[in-house]
Amino acid sequence: MADIEKKPIKITETILRDAHQSLIATRMTTEQMLPIIDKMDKVGYHSVECWGGATFDASLRFLKEDPWDRLRKFRDGFKNTKLQMLFRGQNILGYRPYADDVVEYFVQKSVANGIDIIRIFDCLNDLRNLQTAVTAANKEKGHAQVALSYTLGDAYTMEYWTDIAKRIEDMGADSICIKDMAGLLLPYKATDMIAAMKDAVNIPIQLHTHYTSGVASMTYMKAVEAGVDVIDTAMSPFALGTSQPATEVMVETFKGTPYDTGFDQALLAEIADYFRPIRDEALDSGLLNPKNLGVNIKTLLYQVPGGMLSNLTSQLKEQGAEDKYYDVLEEVPRVRKDLGEPPLVTPSSQIVGTQAVFNVLMGERYKMATKETKDVLSGKYGATVKPFNPEVVEKCIGKDAEIITCRPADLIPDELETLENEMKQWKQQDEDVLTYALFPQVAVDFFKYREAQQTKVDATVADTEDGAYPV
Repeated sequence: MADIEKKPIKITETILRDAHQSLIATRMTTEQMLPIIDKMDKVGYHSVECWGGATFDASLRFLKEDPWDRLRKFRDGFKNTKLQMLFRGQNILGYRPYADDVVEYFVQKSVANGIDIIRIFDCLNDLRNLQTAVTAANKEKGHAQVALSYTLGDAYTMEYWTDIAKRIEDMGADSICIKDMAGLLLPYKATDMIAAMKDAVNIPIQLHTHYTSGVASMTYMKAVEAGVDVIDTAMSPFALGTSQPATEVMVETFKGTPYDTGFDQALLAEIADYFRPIRDEALDSGLLNPKNLGVNIKTLLYQVPGGMLSNLTSQLKEQGAEDKYYDVLEEVPRVRKDLGEPPLVTPSSQIVGTQAVFNVLMGERYKMATKETKDVLSGKYGATVKPFNPEVVEKCIGKDAEIITCRPADLIPDELETLENEMKQWKQQDEDVLTYALFPQVAVDFFKYREAQQTKVDATVADTEDGAYPV
């Protein structure tokens, strides 16, 4: 190794976002996270991923917390570390495309409240669905990282990946992330891919994967040797399984090599000690299913992400059709091919999986097409890398159906002003309109809860001032 130039590998820590999203359904509270931030801030991470993805929805819906308040508290605590979020392109953190003015305002407020790096992805890798967010991040002086949803299939050649990487660099992205949400990227394939992309572009390349299929740590090792700039890891109590490889293991692996992170294992051990009881509590309560900690090689066989597998199982259980599990798994790649071979990531994974379940249970393919399947075939989600199966298009939406070929958001008029008017009675901060835009009903329920809590506090303060409580 003496002839390799010294290039410490940089690490993005995922325990405050993807790790607990992958293992315990995003249920870690802000209160559980805050006490350890001071120590995490001393590690020397490239960044800490702590916001976006499902955290926004889960905070409001299940934890009754304001996600913006969480972000501000993180920003106060992390004095030396960059904060990172995951952003679903034109869908922001929701499940439908939004008008450009909402996307731009969300990026502006994310940066203003403390986000440094915005990782932006699209479930179809349609770059048109990413441009507005990238341009907005550039304008706000945030770091715009475009994430490519990694997948397998005839269309996804090395030429495809290098060509799209060049286009990402040209659109103004500051870095590229290979987002391997199902753990499909194999070690030697990572060597080839990182080397090819490094030749194609000049901006940094980051690799994100999940341990679901069991190869992730080896994939990271080969990627680091091939020159990748940053890898995503999770502190050991919330690592492995459907989460990321463990931070401490990667740090130890590269110790004494040109890729040495220089991280202090004693400090990492203190952080792990803090999170372990939280993990154990999640195990005891049933929130953490031990199955999520194992290796699922079916991921590689069927190219189905871990979260999608559990979703299919629960759908079949509800229908009393668990014996059809393998039939559905075999149907998934066929549906995916019919729908233009998209990567399987939110929301395309749910769309393909649900349609596969219907096809098997109905005994006839596409006898019933879901609204989302019809929307994909109508072009409402964007362009797929391969054409749709024309027979499926005809059966689901008719051969004369109007297909959208422009960027879907071009058809959505500005909506910020309308949203402001709809929710003005609840507004306490500028960011509330964005919360409402993403999840209108959940937001209103939260705003009512917030108001009730404030009324309680006000009543307590008034009673105290009146001398109702002994000093």
